[in-house]
Amino acid sequence: MVKNWYSIILFIAFLLPNYVNSQDKSNFWQKSDTLNKKRRNSVYITEVSAATLILIGLNQLWYADYPRTTFQTINDNNEWLQLDKMGHIMSSYYVGKLGMQALDWAGESKKNQLLYGATLGFTFLTAVEILDGFSEEWGFSTGDFMANAAGTGLLIGQELLWSEQRINLKYSFHTTKYAEVRPDVLGANFIEQTIKDYNGQTYWLSANLWSFKKDSKIPKWLNIAFGYGGDGMLSGNVGTFDDPIFPDQQRYRQYYLSLDLDLTKIKTRSKFLKTVFSTLNFIKIPAPTIEFTTTNRVKFHVIYF
Repeated sequence: MVKNWYSIILFIAFLLPNYVNSQDKSNFWQKSDTLNKKRRNSVYITEVSAATLILIGLNQLWYADYPRTTFQTINDNNEWLQLDKMGHIMSSYYVGKLGMQALDWAGESKKNQLLYGATLGFTFLTAVEILDGFSEEWGFSTGDFMANAAGTGLLIGQELLWSEQRINLKYSFHTTKYAEVRPDVLGANFIEQTIKDYNGQTYWLSANLWSFKKDSKIPKWLNIAFGYGGDGMLSGNVGTFDDPIFPDQQRYRQYYLSLDLDLTKIKTRSKFLKTVFSTLNFIKIPAPTIEFTTTNRVKFHVIYF
């Protein structure tokens, strides 16, 4: 079970390697063509130290407020129409991508990038799940564990198959009416709602068309995106919260088809713009979108966020 505020840490962590890769004219930020042992050791020490400090901090500042118990598991797979699991997949994917890019900067071999970098998200999030398992309030979620593995699998699988990430995970958000009903659970302000309100979150698989046919005239920056979302959720499960405004909580799934941009493939000589583009590339660009729902509704959005 993800602590909602903890997701912020994961997305902040994602920003660093993008900044590193954009600084291609600086000796320090320039990627090493051969193994730089000093850099490699610094990466490993930094990763282990940061992970240890965060886990100790979580244990002291978060879990200490709840009773401890013997290791227990929970089944929360039916909660929030699995939108929380999509958050786990995305977090594991991008933290692993951070690990890979850091080792690539150090000139580490592709094999070690996959073994010790791409698995960073899965390893770290699994450690958090184990802490959950010894907390009476939470419990080790096998669904979260599998979602973490899926995010890492998507990252490693593409590297093994194509030696590049042709399909990226992306995120978009729009505010909903539900947060006003339960601001304590779904967020009291916009920033909180982007993390807590699953009704407004959409998770995308964004595929770069040119990367599948590099001898074509398809623009290098053009993507097609397939999204997943949900609506009608005031609580994790149906019936756990009643409100006169939404008495039935008729939750349903949403599927989307849209266009998108790969910002990293937009040509520019500006180092500043390269930094901005690579940093924001995890966000799905608003675009015309077709929505399909499990209530048999089809809707066209001129612009969908």
